[in-house]
Amino acid sequence: MMILSKADITTRQAFSERMLEYGAIDKDFVVFEADIGYSTYSYLFGEAYPERYFNMGIAESNTMAAAAGMAADGRTVVACSYGVFISLRAVEAIRTFICYPNLNVKFLSSHGGLTPAVDGVTHQATEDIAIMTTLPKMKVLAPADTESAKKIFDVAIKTPGPVFIRLMRDPLYDIYSKEDTFEIAGSKTIREGKDLTVVTYGDIVFQALEAADELKKENISIEIIDMYSIKPFDKKNLLNSISKTEALFVVEDHQKRNGLGYELSNFCLKNKPVLFDNLGLNDTFAESGNYYKIIDKYGISKKHIFNKVKELIYKKRGGK
Repeated sequence: MMILSKADITTRQAFSERMLEYGAIDKDFVVFEADIGYSTYSYLFGEAYPERYFNMGIAESNTMAAAAGMAADGRTVVACSYGVFISLRAVEAIRTFICYPNLNVKFLSSHGGLTPAVDGVTHQATEDIAIMTTLPKMKVLAPADTESAKKIFDVAIKTPGPVFIRLMRDPLYDIYSKEDTFEIAGSKTIREGKDLTVVTYGDIVFQALEAADELKKENISIEIIDMYSIKPFDKKNLLNSISKTEALFVVEDHQKRNGLGYELSNFCLKNKPVLFDNLGLNDTFAESGNYYKIIDKYGISKKHIFNKVKELIYKKRGGK
Protein backbone atom coordinates (compact mmCIF):
# COMPACT_ATOMS: atom_id res chain seq x y z
CA MET A 1 0.00 0.00 0.00
CA MET A 2 1.33 3.43 -0.95
CA ILE A 3 1.70 5.76 2.05
CA LEU A 4 0.79 9.43 1.77
CA SER A 5 3.21 11.77 3.53
CA LYS A 6 2.69 15.51 3.77
CA ALA A 7 4.75 17.41 1.21
CA ASP A 8 7.05 20.17 2.43
CA ILE A 9 7.13 22.03 -0.87
CA THR A 10 4.83 22.38 -3.84
CA THR A 11 5.50 20.88 -7.26
CA ARG A 12 6.20 24.34 -8.74
CA GLN A 13 9.00 24.86 -6.23
CA ALA A 14 10.41 21.35 -6.74
CA PHE A 15 10.46 21.86 -10.50
CA SER A 16 12.20 25.24 -10.17
CA GLU A 17 14.77 23.89 -7.73
CA ARG A 18 15.74 21.25 -10.27
CA MET A 19 15.76 23.98 -12.95
CA LEU A 20 18.27 25.89 -10.85
CA GLU A 21 20.51 22.81 -10.66
CA TYR A 22 20.28 22.34 -14.41
CA GLY A 23 21.51 25.89 -14.94
CA ALA A 24 24.98 24.78 -13.90
CA ILE A 25 24.94 21.91 -16.39
CA ASP A 26 23.79 23.68 -19.56
CA LYS A 27 25.41 27.11 -19.86
CA ASP A 28 23.17 28.03 -22.81
CA PHE A 29 19.94 27.21 -21.00
CA VAL A 30 17.69 30.24 -20.41
CA VAL A 31 14.48 31.00 -18.50
CA PHE A 32 11.70 33.43 -19.40
CA GLU A 33 9.27 34.69 -16.77
CA ALA A 34 6.01 36.67 -17.03
CA ASP A 35 6.40 38.78 -13.86
CA ILE A 36 5.45 36.14 -11.26
CA GLY A 37 8.87 34.66 -10.55
CA TYR A 38 8.36 34.64 -6.78
CA SER A 39 5.24 32.55 -7.32
CA THR A 40 6.62 30.13 -9.92
CA TYR A 41 9.92 30.07 -8.02
CA SER A 42 11.79 30.84 -11.22
CA TYR A 43 13.41 33.68 -9.27
CA LEU A 44 15.77 31.02 -7.86
CA PHE A 45 17.28 30.63 -11.31
CA GLY A 46 17.23 34.40 -11.85
CA GLU A 47 19.23 35.09 -8.69
CA ALA A 48 21.88 32.53 -9.66
CA TYR A 49 22.03 33.32 -13.39
CA PRO A 50 20.72 36.86 -13.97
CA GLU A 51 22.29 37.01 -17.42
CA ARG A 52 20.15 34.03 -18.51
CA TYR A 53 16.89 35.06 -16.84
CA PHE A 54 14.42 37.32 -18.65
CA ASN A 55 11.45 38.82 -16.81
CA MET A 56 9.18 40.04 -19.60
CA GLY A 57 6.51 41.57 -17.38
CA ILE A 58 2.77 40.94 -17.54
CA ALA A 59 2.93 40.16 -21.25
CA GLU A 60 2.50 36.42 -21.70
CA SER A 61 2.18 36.38 -25.50
CA ASN A 62 5.34 38.45 -25.85
CA THR A 63 7.08 36.19 -23.35
CA MET A 64 6.31 33.10 -25.45
CA ALA A 65 7.29 34.82 -28.69
CA ALA A 66 10.61 35.93 -27.19
CA ALA A 67 11.19 32.42 -25.82
CA ALA A 68 10.59 31.08 -29.33
CA GLY A 69 13.21 33.44 -30.72
CA MET A 70 15.80 32.26 -28.21
CA ALA A 71 14.94 28.61 -28.90
CA ALA A 72 15.26 29.22 -32.64
CA ASP A 73 18.88 30.12 -31.91
CA GLY A 74 19.44 26.59 -30.64
CA ARG A 75 18.96 27.05 -26.90
CA THR A 76 16.70 25.09 -24.57
CA VAL A 77 14.20 27.44 -22.94
CA VAL A 78 11.77 27.25 -20.02
CA ALA A 79 8.91 29.77 -20.12
CA CYS A 80 7.09 30.32 -16.82
CA SER A 81 3.64 31.55 -15.85
CA TYR A 82 0.28 30.38 -14.52
CA GLY A 83 -1.51 27.73 -16.54
CA VAL A 84 -4.55 29.86 -17.26
CA PHE A 85 -2.37 32.53 -18.90
CA ILE A 86 -0.13 30.11 -20.81
CA SER A 87 -3.01 28.05 -22.20
CA LEU A 88 -5.40 30.90 -22.98
CA ARG A 89 -3.76 34.31 -23.23
CA ALA A 90 -0.58 33.12 -24.97
CA VAL A 91 -1.83 30.14 -26.95
CA GLU A 92 -1.62 31.71 -30.42
CA ALA A 93 2.06 32.54 -29.94
CA ILE A 94 2.72 29.04 -28.60
CA ARG A 95 0.89 27.39 -31.48
CA THR A 96 2.46 29.37 -34.31
CA PHE A 97 5.93 30.30 -33.04
CA ILE A 98 6.78 27.25 -30.90
CA CYS A 99 4.71 24.20 -31.86
CA TYR A 100 4.68 24.78 -35.61
CA PRO A 101 8.51 24.93 -35.88
CA ASN A 102 8.81 22.32 -33.08
CA LEU A 103 11.08 24.48 -30.93
CA ASN A 104 12.67 23.37 -27.68
CA VAL A 105 10.54 25.40 -25.26
CA LYS A 106 9.31 23.87 -22.01
CA PHE A 107 6.43 25.45 -20.08
CA LEU A 108 6.48 25.74 -16.30
CA SER A 109 2.72 26.00 -15.88
CA SER A 110 1.77 26.63 -12.27
CA HIS A 111 -1.66 26.72 -10.60
CA GLY A 112 -3.13 23.80 -12.56
CA GLY A 113 -6.80 22.96 -12.19
CA LEU A 114 -8.52 23.97 -8.96
CA THR A 115 -5.31 23.85 -6.89
CA PRO A 116 -5.34 27.70 -6.74
CA ALA A 117 -8.76 27.42 -5.11
CA VAL A 118 -8.50 30.59 -3.03
CA ASP A 119 -7.39 32.61 -6.07
CA GLY A 120 -10.68 32.11 -7.89
CA VAL A 121 -11.70 31.46 -11.48
CA THR A 122 -9.25 33.94 -13.04
CA HIS A 123 -6.34 31.78 -11.85
CA GLN A 124 -7.86 28.29 -12.06
CA ALA A 125 -6.60 26.54 -15.21
CA THR A 126 -9.40 24.07 -15.86
CA GLU A 127 -9.20 24.04 -19.67
CA ASP A 128 -5.41 23.80 -20.06
CA ILE A 129 -5.16 20.06 -20.75
CA ALA A 130 -7.76 20.25 -23.52
CA ILE A 131 -5.99 23.15 -25.20
CA MET A 132 -2.41 21.98 -24.85
CA THR A 133 -3.05 18.36 -25.86
CA THR A 134 -4.77 19.62 -29.01
CA LEU A 135 -1.69 21.50 -30.23
CA PRO A 136 0.36 19.40 -32.67
CA LYS A 137 3.86 18.43 -31.42
CA MET A 138 3.08 19.49 -27.83
CA LYS A 139 3.77 16.95 -25.06
CA VAL A 140 1.88 17.29 -21.75
CA LEU A 141 3.07 16.10 -18.33
CA ALA A 142 1.54 16.45 -14.86
CA PRO A 143 3.63 15.39 -11.84
CA ALA A 144 1.83 14.65 -8.59
CA ASP A 145 4.53 15.28 -6.00
CA THR A 146 8.01 16.59 -5.19
CA GLU A 147 10.15 13.80 -6.64
CA SER A 148 8.06 13.38 -9.78
CA ALA A 149 8.22 17.13 -10.43
CA LYS A 150 12.03 17.08 -10.24
CA LYS A 151 12.32 13.99 -12.42
CA ILE A 152 9.82 15.31 -14.93
CA PHE A 153 11.92 18.44 -15.34
CA ASP A 154 14.68 16.18 -16.65
CA VAL A 155 12.22 14.27 -18.86
CA ALA A 156 11.03 17.54 -20.40
CA ILE A 157 14.57 18.79 -21.02
CA LYS A 158 15.57 15.54 -22.76
CA THR A 159 12.43 15.50 -24.92
CA PRO A 160 12.79 17.34 -28.25
CA GLY A 161 10.19 20.01 -28.96
CA PRO A 162 7.63 21.78 -26.77
CA VAL A 163 6.58 20.26 -23.43
CA PHE A 164 3.86 21.62 -21.13
CA ILE A 165 4.27 20.73 -17.44
CA ARG A 166 1.22 21.23 -15.24
CA LEU A 167 2.13 22.09 -11.65
CA MET A 168 0.18 22.87 -8.46
CA ARG A 169 -0.23 25.90 -6.24
CA ASP A 170 0.15 24.33 -2.78
CA PRO A 171 2.04 21.35 -1.31
CA LEU A 172 -0.19 18.31 -0.86
CA TYR A 173 1.43 14.89 -0.43
CA ASP A 174 4.50 12.92 -1.50
CA ILE A 175 4.31 9.33 -2.72
CA TYR A 176 7.38 8.80 -4.91
CA SER A 177 10.99 8.19 -3.91
CA LYS A 178 14.29 9.18 -5.49
CA GLU A 179 14.48 5.70 -7.01
CA ASP A 180 11.31 6.15 -9.08
CA THR A 181 11.78 6.85 -12.78
CA PHE A 182 9.57 8.71 -15.24
CA GLU A 183 9.38 8.91 -19.02
CA ILE A 184 7.40 10.31 -21.92
CA ALA A 185 4.37 8.06 -22.55
CA GLY A 186 4.84 6.54 -19.11
CA SER A 187 2.55 5.99 -16.14
CA LYS A 188 2.67 4.48 -12.67
CA THR A 189 0.34 1.84 -11.29
CA ILE A 190 0.33 3.12 -7.72
CA ARG A 191 -2.24 0.66 -6.41
CA GLU A 192 -3.12 -2.75 -7.80
CA GLY A 193 -6.69 -4.00 -7.90
CA LYS A 194 -9.02 -6.31 -9.76
CA ASP A 195 -12.50 -4.76 -9.87
CA LEU A 196 -12.02 -1.44 -11.69
CA THR A 197 -9.26 0.78 -13.10
CA VAL A 198 -9.06 4.40 -11.97
CA VAL A 199 -6.92 6.71 -14.09
CA THR A 200 -6.00 10.15 -12.83
CA TYR A 201 -3.10 12.60 -12.52
CA GLY A 202 -1.78 15.47 -10.43
CA ASP A 203 -3.63 16.41 -7.25
CA ILE A 204 -6.47 13.93 -7.75
CA VAL A 205 -4.04 11.02 -7.37
CA PHE A 206 -4.30 11.55 -3.61
CA GLN A 207 -8.09 11.70 -3.64
CA ALA A 208 -8.16 8.38 -5.51
CA LEU A 209 -5.80 6.73 -3.02
CA GLU A 210 -7.92 7.86 -0.08
CA ALA A 211 -11.09 6.65 -1.80
CA ALA A 212 -9.42 3.29 -2.43
CA ASP A 213 -8.88 2.80 1.30
CA GLU A 214 -12.58 3.36 1.96
CA LEU A 215 -13.64 1.10 -0.92
CA LYS A 216 -11.43 -1.68 0.41
CA LYS A 217 -13.60 -1.74 3.54
CA GLU A 218 -16.50 -2.70 1.26
CA ASN A 219 -14.47 -5.39 -0.52
CA ILE A 220 -14.01 -3.33 -3.66
CA SER A 221 -10.51 -3.48 -5.11
CA ILE A 222 -9.54 -0.67 -7.49
CA GLU A 223 -6.39 -0.31 -9.54
CA ILE A 224 -5.05 3.26 -9.69
CA ILE A 225 -2.88 4.54 -12.52
CA ASP A 226 -1.10 7.87 -12.22
CA MET A 227 -1.16 8.92 -15.88
CA TYR A 228 1.47 11.61 -15.39
CA SER A 229 2.23 11.58 -19.13
CA ILE A 230 -1.06 12.83 -20.53
CA LYS A 231 0.13 13.30 -24.09
CA PRO A 232 1.30 10.84 -25.20
CA PHE A 233 -0.31 8.49 -22.68
CA ASP A 234 0.73 4.98 -21.71
CA LYS A 235 -1.40 2.78 -23.94
CA LYS A 236 0.26 -0.47 -22.89
CA ASN A 237 -0.30 -0.04 -19.17
CA LEU A 238 -3.86 1.13 -19.73
CA LEU A 239 -4.71 -1.89 -21.90
CA ASN A 240 -3.10 -4.30 -19.46
CA SER A 241 -5.12 -2.86 -16.60
CA ILE A 242 -8.55 -2.68 -18.26
CA SER A 243 -8.07 -6.15 -19.75
CA LYS A 244 -7.92 -7.33 -16.16
CA THR A 245 -10.63 -5.15 -14.59
CA GLU A 246 -12.99 -4.69 -17.58
CA ALA A 247 -13.94 -1.23 -16.29
CA LEU A 248 -12.37 2.23 -16.55
CA PHE A 249 -13.07 5.36 -14.53
CA VAL A 250 -11.16 8.59 -15.26
CA VAL A 251 -11.23 11.46 -12.79
CA GLU A 252 -9.38 14.73 -13.28
CA ASP A 253 -9.08 18.27 -11.98
CA HIS A 254 -10.15 19.74 -15.32
CA GLN A 255 -13.22 20.28 -17.40
CA LYS A 256 -14.93 16.97 -18.07
CA ARG A 257 -15.18 17.91 -21.73
CA ASN A 258 -12.06 17.32 -23.87
CA GLY A 259 -9.83 16.22 -20.98
CA LEU A 260 -8.00 12.94 -20.46
CA GLY A 261 -11.31 11.17 -19.92
CA TYR A 262 -12.47 12.00 -23.43
CA GLU A 263 -9.14 10.88 -24.87
CA LEU A 264 -9.15 7.54 -23.06
CA SER A 265 -12.81 6.81 -23.80
CA ASN A 266 -12.12 7.32 -27.50
CA PHE A 267 -9.10 5.03 -27.29
CA CYS A 268 -11.03 2.30 -25.48
CA LEU A 269 -13.96 2.50 -27.89
CA LYS A 270 -11.58 1.74 -30.75
CA ASN A 271 -9.29 -0.77 -29.02
CA LYS A 272 -10.88 -2.32 -25.92
CA PRO A 273 -14.51 -1.39 -25.15
CA VAL A 274 -15.15 -1.59 -21.41
CA LEU A 275 -17.55 -0.14 -18.87
CA PHE A 276 -16.59 3.55 -18.65
CA ASP A 277 -17.32 6.77 -16.81
CA ASN A 278 -15.45 9.95 -15.94
CA LEU A 279 -15.55 12.87 -13.54
CA GLY A 280 -14.39 16.44 -13.99
CA LEU A 281 -15.89 19.89 -13.91
CA ASN A 282 -19.25 19.54 -15.62
CA ASP A 283 -19.33 22.49 -18.06
CA THR A 284 -18.88 25.00 -15.27
CA PHE A 285 -16.44 27.42 -13.69
CA ALA A 286 -15.66 26.95 -10.02
CA GLU A 287 -15.23 29.71 -7.42
CA SER A 288 -12.89 30.97 -4.72
CA GLY A 289 -12.60 28.98 -1.49
CA ASN A 290 -10.85 26.26 0.46
CA TYR A 291 -9.27 23.70 -1.90
CA TYR A 292 -10.87 20.64 -0.30
CA LYS A 293 -14.30 22.26 -0.17
CA ILE A 294 -14.02 23.38 -3.79
CA ILE A 295 -13.07 19.98 -5.22
CA ASP A 296 -15.87 18.42 -3.20
CA LYS A 297 -18.47 20.94 -4.39
CA TYR A 298 -17.44 20.45 -8.01
CA GLY A 299 -17.49 16.69 -7.92
CA ILE A 300 -13.88 15.44 -7.97
CA SER A 301 -13.14 14.69 -4.30
CA LYS A 302 -12.62 11.29 -2.70
CA LYS A 303 -16.33 11.20 -1.75
CA HIS A 304 -17.39 11.50 -5.39
CA ILE A 305 -14.78 8.96 -6.50
CA PHE A 306 -16.05 6.53 -3.85
CA ASN A 307 -19.68 6.95 -4.93
CA LYS A 308 -18.96 6.71 -8.67
CA VAL A 309 -16.85 3.57 -8.25
CA LYS A 310 -19.66 1.90 -6.27
CA GLU A 311 -22.11 2.86 -9.01
CA LEU A 312 -19.87 1.39 -11.71
CA ILE A 313 -19.26 -1.81 -9.77
CA TYR A 314 -23.02 -2.20 -9.38
CA LYS A 315 -23.41 -1.90 -13.16
CA LYS A 316 -20.50 -4.26 -13.80
CA ARG A 317 -22.08 -6.89 -11.63
CA GLY A 318 -25.36 -6.65 -13.50
CA GLY A 319 -27.13 -4.56 -10.91
CA LYS A 320 -26.43 -7.02 -8.11
